[in-house]
Amino acid sequence: MTSTTLHQIERACADLARNGHAITIAAVAEHAGISRSTIYRNPTLRAIIEHHQQTTPDGSITALTDELATLRQAVQTLADTVRHHDAQLRRLTSG
Repeated sequence: MTSTTLHQIERACADLARNGHAITIAAVAEHAGISRSTIYRNPTLRAIIEHHQQTTPDGSITALTDELATLRQAVQTLADTVRHHDAQLRRLTSG
């Protein structure tokens, strides 16, 4: 197994996850242009795929809604902090 093969498997898993596709050995093999038997025979390649299967975020509407709410709160907190710092700078430079 070469580092190119590892890179192809990693890239295929990332691409499939980003595009909302299931990460299966068949899908990864097809996307990477590698035979399924190569993946099945190599425990390292299988481990990479299994890792990506476990860490791929839930794509459900509920999970996306929760993530969006979290991001909105983070942006609001950041905006509040910027406004606070801006006010402090105005006070410091005006007097």
